[in-house]
Amino acid sequence: QVQLVESGGGLVQPGGSLRLSCAASGTIFSINVMGWYRQAPGKQREFVAHIFSGGSTNYADSVKGRFTISRDNAKNTVYLQMNSLKPEDTAVYYCLGLGIWGQGTQVTVSS
Repeated sequence: QVQLVESGGGLVQPGGSLRLSCAASGTIFSINVMGWYRQAPGKQREFVAHIFSGGSTNYADSVKGRFTISRDNAKNTVYLQMNSLKPEDTAVYYCLGLGIWGQGTQVTVSS
């Protein structure tokens, strides 16, 4: 069974950047779609971005133009490059694949 482990979160100032990683214990080559979601305190978990095996992507309107999702099948890893971060991006970010969630990584955007 695939297990997902996120990393790369932290504290960053507004306007800064972070890159999150989601490493799979097994191969992700066969996983059609991998996604990133986030959950802010007191709010429901929400969609951030998806990437399909062919490379196509889609994004939530709130992150379009600022976030980029990518995948490296050889490394069994999915990435989320986050630029121009805003305080409202503060949340725990989760990776999802094959119905399996990672444990999450905290992103805090604050001056």
